[in-house]
Amino acid sequence: MARWLPRSADLTRFCQKLNRVKTLEDDMMETSFNRCLSTIDLTLLGIGGMVGSGLYVLTGTVAKEIAGPAVIVSFIIAGFASLLAALCYAEFGARVPKTGSAYMFTYVSVGEIWAFLIGWNVLLEYMIGGAAVARAWSGYLDSIFNHKIKNFTETHVGTWQVPFLAHYPDFLAAAILLVATAFISFGAKVSSWLNHVFSAISMGVILFILIMGFVLAQPKNWSAQEGGFAPYGLSGIMAGTATCFYAFVGFDVIAASSEEARNPQRAVPRAIAFSLGLATGAYILVSVVLTLMVPWHTLDPDSALADAFYRRGYAWAGFLVAAGSICAMNTVLLSNLFSLPRIVYAMAEDGLFFQVFSRVHPRTQVPVVGIVVFGLLMALLALVFDLEALVQFLSIGTLLAYTFVAASIIVLRFQQQKVDAPAPAADGRPSPQPHEDPSTGELKEYESFSDKLQLVDRDKSKEHREPGQLKAAFEPYLEFLSDFYPGEVVTVAVVTLMVSTICLCSILVFGNTHLHLPTWSYSLLLVLFSLGFLLSLLLIWAHEQQHGTQTFQIPLVPLSPALSIVLNIYLMLKLSYMTWLRFAVWLLLGLLVYFGYGIWHSKENLREPRPQRVSARYVVFPSGSLEERVQAVQPSSQPAAGLPDTDTDDCKR
Repeated sequence: MARWLPRSADLTRFCQKLNRVKTLEDDMMETSFNRCLSTIDLTLLGIGGMVGSGLYVLTGTVAKEIAGPAVIVSFIIAGFASLLAALCYAEFGARVPKTGSAYMFTYVSVGEIWAFLIGWNVLLEYMIGGAAVARAWSGYLDSIFNHKIKNFTETHVGTWQVPFLAHYPDFLAAAILLVATAFISFGAKVSSWLNHVFSAISMGVILFILIMGFVLAQPKNWSAQEGGFAPYGLSGIMAGTATCFYAFVGFDVIAASSEEARNPQRAVPRAIAFSLGLATGAYILVSVVLTLMVPWHTLDPDSALADAFYRRGYAWAGFLVAAGSICAMNTVLLSNLFSLPRIVYAMAEDGLFFQVFSRVHPRTQVPVVGIVVFGLLMALLALVFDLEALVQFLSIGTLLAYTFVAASIIVLRFQQQKVDAPAPAADGRPSPQPHEDPSTGELKEYESFSDKLQLVDRDKSKEHREPGQLKAAFEPYLEFLSDFYPGEVVTVAVVTLMVSTICLCSILVFGNTHLHLPTWSYSLLLVLFSLGFLLSLLLIWAHEQQHGTQTFQIPLVPLSPALSIVLNIYLMLKLSYMTWLRFAVWLLLGLLVYFGYGIWHSKENLREPRPQRVSARYVVFPSGSLEERVQAVQPSSQPAAGLPDTDTDDCKR
């Protein structure tokens, strides 16, 4: 039976395969894409991804049913929470100007299998998101014409009463996706120009809403007679924050487009900051004018802005609002169709997904196969499937990506920067660093234990400490941590931080409701897991991190990414159990794809050296015992003269 069990060495090698990180090229600006996007282009792409139908629908829904006029505070808090995640994306987008967004960021810092699962979930997120927006676009346009399109389809095509399928086929939603796919296939510049047009119209309508809204504002609508500013209290504000948070999920299109930016080191951080700031301002100001125009409890959740103008005697303004809403949804469609093929391209280029999706059209310089295939799949989803039950996938996929990107920032910040070539020793001879074996072309390390001790002592004596090493001020108190390799303790601390966060948020979400914990155990567990979180945070902070890089860096590391991790995990645990069940099924499908294809075709797998048969040669002196006089000799390509070449298992005493 023991023969069939895997050896510990095989398990170690397998785990190393799963957690290997991507090797970046020396020149990260080299690309097969067309670097044609400016800061303004990226900013408008980000605004188009964030300011969609949510501005016209979400504001009224949250104000009417969740928070009242305090939806303004909900958007402020949600904007700050999104800023924490956005800053993590900005640092990665500037340091690693490659397409792939959260997938790429996870691959270069955490590991391969985690990156694949992130990319796999983001893939589904974009597909469902694009199809859902297309159906919303179709429904909004149909409502303008008194649902004539819907009635015609149900009469001449028929209806379905099948679970998970839509009530009727939505040909209009599928058609708009196919048209958008055709435009995206023409290249990044055409996509950007089209996004400029729709964004300009949408921002013009928003400006009109703000001006007219402040003219028609009535402060009495926030008075106590109408229920006050925060009728649902703090709990309503926080519940509104959780809903409003998803209005800002479109900024990752900027990170996905970094390989097509002219100067990504500057353009990506600026575009993320500008777009997030403008989107947050738009959501806050529109919420202000909406709740000041009419009493919040009389709002129509489905078309709050148009209904508010209609009730104030400006019915014609409803057509402008409808035009702005349709243009805003067009920008979201373009954002989804623009990002999805590029993430698939990054996975295929690394060998983790099917190689056909890594083909770039020589003239348009876009991954045209991925655009066409996933555009058709998105159109099929919008045509026949009921997407309401699947929309919550958007939440869990986005939050998981945010969590891993925040953790990746901490890991990457405390990693040592790669050195191009080893420095020579003091006597002019090459130092005992890894060198290349001419017979195999592979790197091998010949280094004695005494040499390693000298290197460790020399590193400790240096005044300048490398990233990942313990700070000098903490060495007298945490001297036992100095024996670890730089970055090892930080990696363990990040894992501990995430486990503590999951336990802490689980107690907060389920402690009083599902677990029915008594007060003393509830408080005790909160204190214990909070201490675990804080101790992990302090342990990370006690180590040196990278400084003086030429690109943007998020401030207050590790505090800022840690807060983002806490918020993302808390919101993930607030989702329904059915969402988690569907998420688990999708993850299992992803693991089948990874272990069936990705792990074998990964480019990192091709870079790994093949295992070689190791032989041990001994010099035996007849005057003494073997135990006292055995001396290990460095292996060579040819057997030494007069010495037996024996395998370790065949060594004879």
